[in-house]
Amino acid sequence: MGVLVQDETTVLNSSQVGVRRIRVDLHVHTCYSRDSLTSLEEVIAASLRRGLGALAITDHNTISGALALQRIAPFPVIVGEEVDTTEGEISGLFLQQVIPQGLTPAQTAARIKEQGGLIYIPHPFDCLRSSRLRESALRSILDEVDVLEVLNARVIWPADNARARRFAQAHRLPGGAGSDAHTLFEIGQAYVEMEPFTDRDSFLRSLAGGRVCGGLSWPHVHLFSTWAKMRKRRCA
Repeated sequence: MGVLVQDETTVLNSSQVGVRRIRVDLHVHTCYSRDSLTSLEEVIAASLRRGLGALAITDHNTISGALALQRIAPFPVIVGEEVDTTEGEISGLFLQQVIPQGLTPAQTAARIKEQGGLIYIPHPFDCLRSSRLRESALRSILDEVDVLEVLNARVIWPADNARARRFAQAHRLPGGAGSDAHTLFEIGQAYVEMEPFTDRDSFLRSLAGGRVCGGLSWPHVHLFSTWAKMRKRRCA
């Protein structure tokens, strides 16, 4: 991943005038996910329009899209994967190899750590999402968790994000934010405003001083994911 440079995507935090900060969406899907039709070129264009300085691609059970985007994007791309475990989804960030689906949460966490990745828990308390990681499983791997998503733009009930924020604070975990975008117009709906980073360790340091920003997408965005799945099945 390249070093972030000063460009039009850089924003300033009003409380830290003179300190260069960027917007980073930590949860984005592309057409490499089973429920998204967004091309890599569309991801780049939308990210630039929304003023993002970096983003994490977290396609379902693959890192192919993230690797492909990393090669062509004019900004840093974190290679991630949203992995289906036996007890719900766990995301890995800064990955080099794909994590196979269908493992236990503990096995998935171990695979992420073995390659120097970060364990990122998406939408941990979304009461309407059956794919969320079960709370008992979250607590069983809590010592291994690096980042907890405290703002997911696709969550329907704001109280579910608020619970995630309280949980992160209680367990002294850095809070992440992501649009969970499956369409191009969702990209950048939620993000962390943070100082530039160059690798996994500097990312964690920057995230610790970051600020969660953004809001919720309209609930109807979930219909686009269903449509994408149906369209891909017809074309298979």
